[in-house]
Amino acid sequence: MKTTREQIYAERFNKVFDYIDKHLEEELSVDLLSQFANFSKFHFHRQFSEYCGISVIRYIQLMRLKRASYRLAFNPLERIIDIALDAGFENPESFSRAFKNTIGQTPSDFRKKPAWEPWIERYQFPNKKWNANMEVKIVNFEYTKVAALEHRGNPNLVNNSVKKFIEWRKEWGLSPVTSSKTMGIVYDNPETTAPDQFRFDICGSVTEWVPENQQGIINKQIPAGRCAVVCHVGSYDKIGEAAYYLYRDWLPGSGEELRDFPLFFNYLNLASDTPEHELMTDVYLPLK
Repeated sequence: MKTTREQIYAERFNKVFDYIDKHLEEELSVDLLSQFANFSKFHFHRQFSEYCGISVIRYIQLMRLKRASYRLAFNPLERIIDIALDAGFENPESFSRAFKNTIGQTPSDFRKKPAWEPWIERYQFPNKKWNANMEVKIVNFEYTKVAALEHRGNPNLVNNSVKKFIEWRKEWGLSPVTSSKTMGIVYDNPETTAPDQFRFDICGSVTEWVPENQQGIINKQIPAGRCAVVCHVGSYDKIGEAAYYLYRDWLPGSGEELRDFPLFFNYLNLASDTPEHELMTDVYLPLK
């Protein structure tokens, strides 16, 4: 079977996207990227815009601002000037101007109260294609007590609940990031569930049950049992690909049956302090 033109382009641009993600803090010239994609400079400009929906320069800026926005929202002690310089801006003023023009809020306002819905809309790239080469393992997951914050409602606002959970973690110290697992329990597919019906639990493993608290953190558990697991590497935006792969591609031919417990995630590192291309999340599908 011959490789189609579309597949060839997908392979080329996936390499470019990966390279950009891994070198966001370095100078990224169009000359370099066009050579990397094996296009002439002129054709690279045009093909990238057609493939991704925006110019390569704009894409790089959006990715830098995206990384900066996570740091603003989840690392309140980091100075804005440091975030601005790391994002490639010469000063906080130019960073603030670009951030507001893109996100609709100043960095300070976003830090105080992020508007996640327009943020998510800004980071939709309908023409961007991703690879899904996943190795499935069968493991025996150990019984785990978790402190959980139940997010109920619009999936675009999950990050507000994440921030609330982080604040509880810091205040109570009962589920420290350095020694506890950070997890998520997925009850619904956000693409097929009405926004007001969406359910997702943000969790941290604990050794003892947590007391009542004003933040609404409650005690739950993830039962022991067999699970199929794949490791998703990269953006949380695309973590659904791993879930689809388990349900749609792997399960039908595996001879396995599902157990009565939802899909769940184990976040091996966190977006607040990890470049997006290095994010790693184990996706667990409970089995009988």
